Amino acid sequence: MTDLYPAADDRELLRQAAAAHTAAVRDVEAFLRRLPDVPGPADVTEYANLLTREEQTRADREAAVDAAGLTIASLESDQG
Repeated sequence: MTDLYPAADDRELLRQAAAAHTAAVRDVEAFLRRLPDVPGPADVTEYANLLTREEQTRADREAAVDAAGLTIASLESDQG
């Protein structure tokens, strides 16, 4: 049987992971733009959920970067 939808290559998975992370970051930004002067418990909960999603999508993006062979040792300078 022929597969109608070929598996996405690593670059496509990387693009999808980057797009998901971008969307998660934009959702955090949108939340912060509408945040009331005095945040309530629901606001704190929503923010925590948004941050959790952002962190997960970043981890997914980093895994896709590794799979695509774009791993870099460190972004930090060795100068101190």
